[in-house]
Formats: sequence, structure tokens, C-alpha cells
Amino acid sequence: MARTRSFYKDVLPVVVIIGNEFNDMGTLTLFKAATLQGMNNHVFLAYAYAVATTILLPVLYLNRRSRVLPPLSFSIISKIVLLGALGSTSQILGYAGVNYSSPALASSIANLVPAFTFMLAVTFRMEKLAAKRRSSQAKVLGSIISIAGAFELTFYKGPSVINGHTRLTSLLDQRFRFLKSDSEDAIWAIAGILLTADYFLASLWYILQVHILNEFPDELTIVFFYNVTATIISVTVGLLAAPNATAWKIGLDISLVSIVCSGIFGKLMSNVIYTWSVGLKGPVYVTSFKPFQIVIAVGMGVIFLGDTLHLGSIIGATIISIGMYAVLWGKAKEEIEEDVGSLESVTTENVPLLHSYISETFEKKTDGNV
Repeated sequence: MARTRSFYKDVLPVVVIIGNEFNDMGTLTLFKAATLQGMNNHVFLAYAYAVATTILLPVLYLNRRSRVLPPLSFSIISKIVLLGALGSTSQILGYAGVNYSSPALASSIANLVPAFTFMLAVTFRMEKLAAKRRSSQAKVLGSIISIAGAFELTFYKGPSVINGHTRLTSLLDQRFRFLKSDSEDAIWAIAGILLTADYFLASLWYILQVHILNEFPDELTIVFFYNVTATIISVTVGLLAAPNATAWKIGLDISLVSIVCSGIFGKLMSNVIYTWSVGLKGPVYVTSFKPFQIVIAVGMGVIFLGDTLHLGSIIGATIISIGMYAVLWGKAKEEIEEDVGSLESVTTENVPLLHSYISETFEKKTDGNV
């Protein structure tokens, strides 16, 4: 029983979260491939959320019939709608950023999420911060380093380290062939700003999830109403951004494959996994696995998209990773200090009882000997 509980709380979350990072970068790579073929990113997002909502509807119905769940109050629904607004806005900004750059840049800037999440957790008093403790100093310094790395990554592209050569690369080159080098750098910077805003909102999304799960601990219901809200918002934005009906026509090609995969594995499965993981381990723990996205995205981008890996991405990702691991080290040290403190407290509380027991035993033995 103890082994099963340990596996569920310690081993399973690690395996599931790392697998989900592969899942996220796979769907993001498919999205990039679809946009290079002419797919509008707003239309893509609207379709993906619609697919997830449609699939989740019968699943939610069966789930609510088989389980006894607390009633949905207006307060809970309002918070889930806010969660949907945050999530869909984050996705709109993120997909726009990837459309202007690459999944590799997105995965590098994703390392800001642990730092953003920590700062927000401190703001909302979910994390403790003591200025004189090394653990708190490490978390603060790590957050600052991560943000500095994101700025470097955004505003310095640098020379290419790995050049990609595929048909998709030629499509991208044709798309931007009228741009000069300065314009490309400006687009890269805009993409970095969009992605940074995306991941800040994503951090808020994690924090709000914890608050909602404390009141309503049902992941499927939360994800369903989240997807409904996100579908409404993304369809509205899509119609405003792409009013032409031809932009909404989907053929039997990579666009359809990417939409279906993103809806099932991204907007549905990934959100359920993140909600479950946040409820089990907390937002700071879940976001600590974001650096895995760098290796995954670079590999997929170079192999499948023909992306070019730039020196600025390597330097920025390294700086961000150093800052992120400083935050994690501070978090781990803080947990150790809390465990030691609680152990000392228990020991101190038990000392009078132990002393009393020894005294009574000694008195009884003394009386017997007399």
C-alpha cells in the first residue's frame, strides 16, 4: 500500500509530466508545419478548442453519472470562465509568437514559467519568502537570472549554429523573402515579447487552477468548462482576424492532422494532465519540467521543420536554465528546512512525555526495591 502511494505521488507525476512536455512540443511542431502551409493561426486555435470540447462532452456526461461531485456554484463557474479567458489569451499570444518564430524559441522562453510562477505564488502567499534564508535568496536570484536570460533570447538572435534544409524551410524563406535582416530581427523580437506575455499568463493560469481545485476537485469538469470558454473566445477572435470564409476551409492535409492532434492531445489531454498534476504536486513543481521542452523542440524543429538553431537561443536557454535550477534548489532546500523544523518540533513536544515516563518507571523500581 505504501509503495503504491509512493508511486502515485512521486514517480507517476514525473513520468506523466515529462511525457506531456513531449506531447506539447509535438503538437506545437505540427502547428508550425500547418502554418507554413498557409493555415491561419487563429483559425487553427479555434478549430482545436472546438475538437477538444466536442470530444470531452460525452466523457464529462459519463464521468458525472459515475461519481458524486459537489454542485457547480456561480462562483466556481465564474472562476473557470476566468481560467478559460486567461488560457485562451495565452494560447492566442503563444501561437502568434510561434508563427513569427519557431517552437525552439517558444520552448526556450518557456523556462520563464517557473520563475513567473514562483513570483506569483509569493504574491498570492502560496510560497514563503524570508530574506535572510539562503533558500529564499536562491529563488529570488534565480527568478531574476531567468528573466535576464529571456531578454537576451528575445533581443539577440546571433549567428546560426545548425542550418535546416527542408521543403518547409524553403516555404518559410519564400514567405519572408522580402524582409531584410533588420526586419527579421524585429520580427524575432516581437515573437519573443508575445511568447513572454504568453508564459506570464500561463503562470497565472497555474495559480488560478490551484485555487479552483481547492474548492472544486474535479479535473474533467474544470477542463470542459475551460475549453467551452476558450472555444467561444478563440472563435470570436478568429472571425475578427480572418473574416474570409476561405481561411476556414480545411483540406485533407497537414492542417487537418495538426488540428485533430492538437485538439485531442493538446487542448484535451494536456490540460487534463496539467490540472491533475497541479492539484497533486503544486504549480511550482509542475512548471519545473519546462526546460525539457528545449531539447525536444530543437530536435523536432531541426529534424521535421528544418529550423535554424541560433547562438542566441543556446545562450539564452542556458541562462534561463541556470536561473530556473536556482529556483528549484531554493524550493528543495526550503522543503528540507520545513521537514527538519517539523521533526524538531515533534521531538521537543515528546521530550516532557518521555521524561515523565522515565521518572515514573524509576520511581516504581525504587519503590519495589525498598
